[in-house]
Amino acid sequence: MPNKADVKAWKAQLVAQAEQQILKLTDSDQFKQYLNTLAKFHRYSARNIDLIYAQNPQATQVAGFKQWQKAFNRTVNRGAKAIRIAAPIIKKLTPAEQKHLDTTDERAIVGYRYLPVFDVAQTSGEPVLSAKDFVKENLADHQNVTSLYNAFKDYLNQQTDLKVSEVSLATLNGAKGYFQPNTNEIVIGGDEPDNALKLKTLYHEYAHSQLHGLKSAFKDRPRAYQETQAEAVAYVAMQNIGVDTSNYSLGYVATWAKDKAVIHSALSEIQQVSNKVIELSDGLTKQLGLQEAQKEPEHDLKKLSAHDLNKSYQGLQQQIQQATSPQQKAQFKKQLNDVHQEISERTQKQLKSFAEQHPEIKQPDSEPDQRLKR
Repeated sequence: MPNKADVKAWKAQLVAQAEQQILKLTDSDQFKQYLNTLAKFHRYSARNIDLIYAQNPQATQVAGFKQWQKAFNRTVNRGAKAIRIAAPIIKKLTPAEQKHLDTTDERAIVGYRYLPVFDVAQTSGEPVLSAKDFVKENLADHQNVTSLYNAFKDYLNQQTDLKVSEVSLATLNGAKGYFQPNTNEIVIGGDEPDNALKLKTLYHEYAHSQLHGLKSAFKDRPRAYQETQAEAVAYVAMQNIGVDTSNYSLGYVATWAKDKAVIHSALSEIQQVSNKVIELSDGLTKQLGLQEAQKEPEHDLKKLSAHDLNKSYQGLQQQIQQATSPQQKAQFKKQLNDVHQEISERTQKQLKSFAEQHPEIKQPDSEPDQRLKR
C-alpha cells in the first residue's frame, strides 16, 4: 500500500492539477471572449436584481433595446414584454441644496425612473456566450457515488455539528444546494438526477462550512473567492475517488474567479480542507467496502475464493480506467498483474490435477487438421 509520503504527495498533486486546469481554462480564447461579453453588460444593484427576478425568474442576461443592437448585434423579438428596472435621476446640486442635504457632493440622486430592459431569451441574432458555455452539468455517473453521498451525509449529521437536509431543486432558484452559516446547515437539492453532481454539491457546501463559517478566518472573503475555494475542494475530492468533474467544476470556478490572482490566492488556502475531505471520503469508502479491490494482493490472494478473486480482478480493471495519476494507475496495474498471475496459477493447478485424475483423456494433437477427425 502507498506510504504516508506517497499519499501526501498525491493530495498535493490533486490541488496543483486543479489550479493548472483552471488557469489553462482562463487563458482560452473562448473564456476571454466570455469576459468581454460580461463587460458589455451593466452591473445591476441588488435592488434591480430583485426587480428582474420578480418579473422574470428565468432571466440570465438583460440589456436595453438599443444596447442589444449596438453591443451584441441582436434585436428584441416582436411582442416581447419588457422588464422594468430602476434608474437613478441624478441632479447637480445648488449650494443651498448641498447645505440642506448636509453634503459637499456636487451631484445627488433625487429620484428614480423605471427603464425597460429585455432578457437574452427575448432577442434574436448573433450568439452570446454565457456561463452555461463553461459549466456543463452532464457529469458521468459513477458506481457507488450514491452510497458514498448517503454515508457522507449521515456522517455530517451524526458526527458533526452540521445539519444536512434535502429540498426540491425547484425551491433553490437554480442552485444545487447552499450552506447557511447562521444555522450551520447544508441544504442539497434532493431530486438532482445526476448522482455524481449531487455528491460534488455536498463536497462544495461542506467546503463552505469549513472555510466560510461564522468562526472561519476566511468568512469575509468576497463571493468570487469563496466560490473558487469551495468548488476547487469539491473538484479535488471527486478526483480523489476517480470521478472527473472538470467540465463542471473548472468552468464554475473560472466564471467566478475572473482574476488569476484570486485563483492563486484562493487555491493556496484549500489544501487543509481538501486533505480533510479526502481523508473523510477514504474512511467512508472503506466502511462501505468500496476499497476492497485496492488491498495489497500478495497478502490476501491465496485466501480469496475464486469468486472473490474474479471480483477483485474486475474491480482493479475499473480502478485503472478511473485512475487520475500515472502513479496510481501503475499501482493498480501491478496489483492486477498479481491477481492475473494467481488466477493463472490456480487454473494450471486445476488442469494438472484434472489430467492426473483422468489419464485416459489424451491431450489434443498439435496438428491443425486433427481437430476435424472423428
